Amino acid sequence: MLPFDVTVAAQKRIAPHIVRTPIFTNHLLNQWLGGHSIHFKCENFQKAGSFKARGAMNTLLACRDRGELPEKVVAFSLGNHSSGVAWACRTLGIPARIYLQQGVLPLKKQATENYGCEVIMTSSRQEAMQRVQEDVDKGYYFIHPYDHDDIIAGQSTCALEIYDELPNTTAIFAPIGGGGLASGTWLATQYLQKTAKVFGVEPVRANDAARSVREGHVIGYDSPPDTIADGVRTLALTERTFEYVQKLDGIFEIEEEDIYYWSQWVAHLVKITAEPACSMVLGGAFEWLKTQTTPQQVVVIISGGNVDADSHRKIWDKNRLDITPLQRWLEAK
Repeated sequence: MLPFDVTVAAQKRIAPHIVRTPIFTNHLLNQWLGGHSIHFKCENFQKAGSFKARGAMNTLLACRDRGELPEKVVAFSLGNHSSGVAWACRTLGIPARIYLQQGVLPLKKQATENYGCEVIMTSSRQEAMQRVQEDVDKGYYFIHPYDHDDIIAGQSTCALEIYDELPNTTAIFAPIGGGGLASGTWLATQYLQKTAKVFGVEPVRANDAARSVREGHVIGYDSPPDTIADGVRTLALTERTFEYVQKLDGIFEIEEEDIYYWSQWVAHLVKITAEPACSMVLGGAFEWLKTQTTPQQVVVIISGGNVDADSHRKIWDKNRLDITPLQRWLEAK
């Protein structure tokens, strides 16, 4: 477990560069869901459109603090990490090379290219990792999407902002891909609001984290799982993030149809562009809140807002607003 001064140092480092993202609520949703207070931490308004900018910037600035600012950077990604690294490198004037796997959303590929880094497509995660290692041998500095203490410390700053603004938060819900955001959220909670709960949320079709916790060891995929929630198509946790994820208060697994449902309702009620990987997190909060007998103040982390036209079409292929969350709530009760 990282010490608290590491998370505080991360917050101070990145504060001049990132956005302190807003927290929204919707009174109708609160009323529908039993009078609980539900808030949305909107990292879709973050630099490069996701929380990934926090970890990437903190990693590079921590290197600079140690007098080791890289001359060139390499990374691999299925999407948001690539644009976060590309943005951080452009901000600090560092050349970057990013390996993207086939199947990445065109919008995320274009966003990465727009920040001026070199983008190379690969056929698989395994190929990307091999080529990254070759670049590391040539002097590149590798920024892993989640398997690094500086990444986790950077992601923890999201929760630091939540507890600063909403000190009475009783639970935070975060999506789980590689586990960096969930790890950082749990870490910040241990220092700032130890009585609060931290839950992870992932699709049933990409539930490697939940299965790993049940089995007691890391379980992964050979290829990205088939889910509309592209932001959490990660192949597996690492041992580092698994240590944190095991400490969560639970992981909710969301069916694919429910991801579509909550994606429409987040857009309709909160009026923001949210990726399916984070809209589904409201589904996890819903499942927990319907078991609670006292009022709760919960925060749903909207981890990113990079949604392309094809994903929009899939999400809105039919109307799912005719059944309200209130109707679901009453059925559950």
